Amino acid sequence: MSDSQKTLADRIEDLLPQTQCTKCGYPACRPYAEAIAAGSAGYNQCPPGGAEGIARIAALLGKPVIPLNPVHGEERERPVAVIDETLCIGCTLCIQACPVDAIVGAAKQMHTVLPSLCTGCDLCVAPCPVDCIQMEPVTPGRTGWAAWTQEQADAARARHDARAQRLQRDKEENDARLAAKAVAKLQEVDASAPASDDERAEKERKRAIIQAAIERARLQKEQAQREAAQGKP
Repeated sequence: MSDSQKTLADRIEDLLPQTQCTKCGYPACRPYAEAIAAGSAGYNQCPPGGAEGIARIAALLGKPVIPLNPVHGEERERPVAVIDETLCIGCTLCIQACPVDAIVGAAKQMHTVLPSLCTGCDLCVAPCPVDCIQMEPVTPGRTGWAAWTQEQADAARARHDARAQRLQRDKEENDARLAAKAVAKLQEVDASAPASDDERAEKERKRAIIQAAIERARLQKEQAQREAAQGKP
C-alpha cells in the first residue's frame, strides 16, 4: 500500500512499536491506532514507544509533544521473558497469551522463549500458574525506540497478524465441525420415530434446540464476514 492510500489510522499504526502489549488500554496496536485517529484515545498511551513514540505521533497529527500518561506505565529498558524451565509444568497458558508466537513448547512439555522474537509485552507473566516467568532487561540504558528498531517492529507486526489469521482460521474450522455435527444430529432426530406423545414432545424439543444452535452459528458467521469486509480485526 502506498503512502497516499493509507488512512490516518494506517499511518499512526506505522509509528507504533508493535509490541502488542495492551498497555495502551486496547487489545493490540491497530485498535489503539484507530482510536487515536478517531480522537477517542490520547496519543501518549504507549509506554514501549516512549517519548520518541509520542513525538512521532504528535508530528503526524500536528499536535504538541506531551508526557507519557503514567496510568499506562513507564518508559523502560526493553525486557524479554525468561522461563525457569525447572519449574515449567507445560500448561501452555503462556503460549496462548503471547501475541507474537515467541514461546515454543507443547502441553505437559517444557516451554521456552525465543528471545529474538519476544517483544517484552509482559502478557505471559500473569497467566503462569507457577510463577516461572521473569522479565529481564536486555537493553541497559536504552528505552523506548532506542531499545527497539523499526525492523523488529515490522517483524513483530507480521507475526501478530499471522497469529491472528491462524486463530481465526482455527475458529472457523472448529465452527464448521460443530455445524456439521449439529446438522447430523438434526437428521438423526428427524429420522427417529417416536411412539408416544412424550417422545414426540421430546423430539420437537431437541429439534428446536439444534435448530437454534444452527441459526446462532449462521448469524455469527455472517457477522464475522461483515467485520472482515469492513477491515475489523
